[in-house]
Amino acid sequence: MSAAPAKTIAETAAEYGLSAAEYDTIVLRLNREPNPVELGVFSVMWSEHCSYKSSKRHLGKFPTTGPRVICGPGENAGVVDIGPGADGRKLACIFKMESHNHPSFIEPYQGAATGVGGIMRDVFTMGARPIALLNALRFGDPTHPKTRRLVAGVVAGIGGYGNCVGVPTVGGETNFHSGYDGNILVNAMCVGLADAEKIFYSAAPAAGLPVVYFGSKTGRDGIHGATMASAEFDDASDEKRPTVQVGDPFAEKLLIEATLELMASGAVAAIQDMGAAGLTSSTVEMAGKGGVGVELDLDRVPQRETGMSAYEMMLSESQERMLAILKPGREADGEAIFAKWGLDAATIGVTTDTGRMVLRHRGEVVCDVPLAPLFDDAPLYDRPWTEPVLQPRLDPADVAAPGDYAAAILTLMSSPDMASKRWLWEQYDRHVMADTLEDSATGADAAIVRVHGTRKALAMTSDVTPRYVLADPYEGGKQAVAEAWRNLTAVGADPIAITDNLNFGNPERPAIMGQIVRSIDGMAEACRALDFPVVSGNVSLYNETNGQAIPPTPTVGAVGLIEDYGRRADFAGMRAGDALILIGETRGELGASMYLRQVLGRQDGAPPPVDLAAERRNGDFVRNLIQSSQVSVVHDLSDGGLIAAAAEMALASSVGLTLETGVSGVAVLFGEDQARYLLAVANPAPILAAASAAGVPAAVVGQAGGEALAGPGFAIPLATLRTAHEGWLPGYMG
Repeated sequence: MSAAPAKTIAETAAEYGLSAAEYDTIVLRLNREPNPVELGVFSVMWSEHCSYKSSKRHLGKFPTTGPRVICGPGENAGVVDIGPGADGRKLACIFKMESHNHPSFIEPYQGAATGVGGIMRDVFTMGARPIALLNALRFGDPTHPKTRRLVAGVVAGIGGYGNCVGVPTVGGETNFHSGYDGNILVNAMCVGLADAEKIFYSAAPAAGLPVVYFGSKTGRDGIHGATMASAEFDDASDEKRPTVQVGDPFAEKLLIEATLELMASGAVAAIQDMGAAGLTSSTVEMAGKGGVGVELDLDRVPQRETGMSAYEMMLSESQERMLAILKPGREADGEAIFAKWGLDAATIGVTTDTGRMVLRHRGEVVCDVPLAPLFDDAPLYDRPWTEPVLQPRLDPADVAAPGDYAAAILTLMSSPDMASKRWLWEQYDRHVMADTLEDSATGADAAIVRVHGTRKALAMTSDVTPRYVLADPYEGGKQAVAEAWRNLTAVGADPIAITDNLNFGNPERPAIMGQIVRSIDGMAEACRALDFPVVSGNVSLYNETNGQAIPPTPTVGAVGLIEDYGRRADFAGMRAGDALILIGETRGELGASMYLRQVLGRQDGAPPPVDLAAERRNGDFVRNLIQSSQVSVVHDLSDGGLIAAAAEMALASSVGLTLETGVSGVAVLFGEDQARYLLAVANPAPILAAASAAGVPAAVVGQAGGEALAGPGFAIPLATLRTAHEGWLPGYMG
């Protein structure tokens, strides 16, 4: 039997995700055909995951500067000024969100775990100690045969890694929808604290400096992970399991301590974690940003497996690894620190003045390419796009009311998206480090972590409503930013900045590219109107299986500052006798609502419009009430509208409430109008007077007391409501 003919380099390039035109461009840049190692390097650096070649033109629409912004997009994470710490020195908050979608679908435990590890490295590689983790999870329909296993694996992976490394997982969101059946989303966010005068960057500052590898050894796991993250799935996707990395949280803990000690020693000239595309991307980015060249001897790379090729070492995405460029003569300092923490380490190369990346292996040059085409000359596409087809606005009068309001409310509050996620977050250590003030368990619209030794605290949240974005990407993009801003406001924080994780399908399809473009347009407008700049982010495209794309999901992670954590709000402190005040205008927007989907089985209609001027006016008013200690019980209105917010306040406070007789009808109870808050106060008169003076819509809509959630035509005992709300997820997971 004759052997199969050898593949040409061009055929291999196509397998690596490079188009014929891209391959021709590589040949033109090199003035020759690349060898297999060079082809691998180009394929990962020109992947969507590393180059942003389909989205970069549109990402430039985001505002990225502001009075508190120290470093915006372009580094490992965003950096914002949060003022003086306990010793009077200026502190910085460093944060970012990133996806690990494809690996988590193929191998849920390790995919989610290494997503957590990777996002922490993005933060501590800039000099910050991680203080909090969040996650945004989207799973398929609960009835899909894979969903239960994926939920169990992802949650265990997040908890297993975060708990072991000793950083609290304090918040996030979890949704279920059939649109994620073939491609779940796992977005991880990390927030860290650093001395603002000691931020570390990745640009190599000069030629002639040692390049030092430290952390875990390199193995064959994760090879071509960045390429896999830039391709669609099909029925054979399970075969890609070898491209999923394996994490070790105990090694990550050692790596954190060693990295921060190395930085404190003054030996570091530049530093970068090895994330997507591993040693290739870290080398290219450090040398490219610094405008220098680099030579590596791959024989010196610490290796976990025997006989590794240069190709495997450069493309491996083995976890818990860092690359540092040290100052002249400081190698011994680094060696002592790495030995102290039990980490593998080696000087594997040197920066040069050639502008080229040269790799040697077993005495031979296996790669010699200019860095510019890899770093800042990757293909940049202006992909064709079509305007999204928008859903028409629904007239509230045309939406059927439930025959039984109590049954409808119980159906809503026990639905997969609205039900308690206690089963999930109880697996996360939320209080390690002893600075968590509010988390998933406490009944607040954002997690709050104090800045140790001060009265300051950081508030953080993750938000997007994919069904809104699907119905109208522009309004949905605005709403994602506005809701994040509103959640920070509802706890009394001054919103500072956002990170984003833009999850979409195949950008080569004009309809999908239209979702991307219009979502970014809406997000950018909201960021400008709310003075809420984007300081970091991630784009995750090709999230589809067999041509079926996920619902567009541009997730927003946001951070705000509370100057005095004694003046904050949650929605768990309502007391009997309190009056409920609704802030904001109610028109009864039911399009794309939870009521429509869960009670009527419909998924149509335009989402609620976002009036950014009203968001700003109403939010500033509520925040001022919290910061002046006039209000301490606040909940923003979002999914499920007024009745859902009231139910959540009653459950969190273990106090019943009764809505006024004038607050009735499907539109008023279930409408999802934006820019609204529900307040509980002992004396409503001064609040109403202040709202009137500020031009803010405000009205008393109910009173706390009793042991039921009640209103015109319904009364549900809190015990019954709690059983329904708490019971779905543990019952589902068995």
